[in-house]
Amino acid sequence: MFSPRLRTEMRANLKLALPLIAAQLAGVGMGATDTIMAGKLGPNALAAVAVSVNISMAFFVFFLGVFMAASAIVSQRRGAGVAPETIGSYARTLQGMALWMGAIWCLSLQLIASPAIRALDLDAETTALAIPYLRAYAFSAFGLCSWFALRFVAEGLEATRPVMLAGLIGLIVNALLNWLLIFGAGPVPALGVTGSGIATAIACVVMAASLAAFYGRNPRLSALRVFKGHGRETGAVGETLKLGLPIALIVLAEAGLFVVVAMFMARLGERTVAAYQIAINFASVVFMIPLGIGFATTVRVGFFAGAGDALSARYAGLVGMGMGMSNAAFNATVMLVFGGVIAALYTQDVGIAAQAMAFLALAAIFQLADGLQATVNGALRGLKDTRLPMVITLFSYWCIGLPVAWWLCFHTPLGANGLWWGLTAGLAAAAVGLTLRFQGLTRR
Repeated sequence: MFSPRLRTEMRANLKLALPLIAAQLAGVGMGATDTIMAGKLGPNALAAVAVSVNISMAFFVFFLGVFMAASAIVSQRRGAGVAPETIGSYARTLQGMALWMGAIWCLSLQLIASPAIRALDLDAETTALAIPYLRAYAFSAFGLCSWFALRFVAEGLEATRPVMLAGLIGLIVNALLNWLLIFGAGPVPALGVTGSGIATAIACVVMAASLAAFYGRNPRLSALRVFKGHGRETGAVGETLKLGLPIALIVLAEAGLFVVVAMFMARLGERTVAAYQIAINFASVVFMIPLGIGFATTVRVGFFAGAGDALSARYAGLVGMGMGMSNAAFNATVMLVFGGVIAALYTQDVGIAAQAMAFLALAAIFQLADGLQATVNGALRGLKDTRLPMVITLFSYWCIGLPVAWWLCFHTPLGANGLWWGLTAGLAAAAVGLTLRFQGLTRR
């Protein structure tokens, strides 16, 4: 059915992608743990965590995007045969960059915590809980930036199993510390919601430290001598920012589109918002699969591009895109066939479940476009092509997707369903534009 070359490339991609998918799901699980634990304290605590996480999300995706550049840089260098010690110098420079970027992230959240939450005009109890939670959670920036730097260097070297293991360690530590610091035990006082923020900050440091420990044990990572060698690479910060800032704007544009659509949905009533949250939450979880394939595709394309093998780079990109689309089609089928079962897992309210089932059917349609844009973006990152993809993405999401969503929702009988069609339009435009960009680059 598949040619030997195709089977080889698919196996190589999946070998990279599966641990990365697990690591992504562990990250999602940390947020879910905070939410579940806080929910046991009551609706105000749950609202406080939800509001704070939404405020911090823009910072999270932005800094994640900046450091994503490292996997393309490292994979191209590995393909070009650059010595491991030289890549180690780059990784050391990236760790220094992580420190000051984490400080910027943490300080920014500390400064905006009170005014941003008060501007939302929440009830007094929720506000009183959210501000200290967000200020405690802000310190997770240091662990996360260090984790990003270590993770994407490891990905570029195709050492993805340590990334998965460190992510799972972070998830377990986060769950244990949440329980301990929220509810207290023995000499440890019950800190409530604030304890959840502290737990997450500590867990992120443990996660980064765990991955750092693997740098001394994994053969591919230990060859870099990141924590044993000396010297840093001149120009590494500039190279990373030049490639990473457009990536950051790409992921921020997509996250922002979904935030604004959620705000539109909020104008349609609480029950509609609840149904939307069910559908978008499930869609976000299964999206981790094509996203992981996209990360793996970056590494595969980058390696061949660095080696000067343009044909293999193109082939790796096309295979990754095909795998992303195939998985998206499978995910869409699950949503269409088992929409009722999925909705029932989230709610026992028959009305909300029925609307969530309808939303899941619409989410199934945009899965195809989302799966393709995630993997073609990964392929373009492997080619170190991020500026034009940034323009394509911004235009698709904010000049096509958002206006279409608003018009269909508020000026046609489609209502809430129109918002989903707007999301689909934006994602489809991005997928087509990015695919044409990849085809044009690799044909040359």
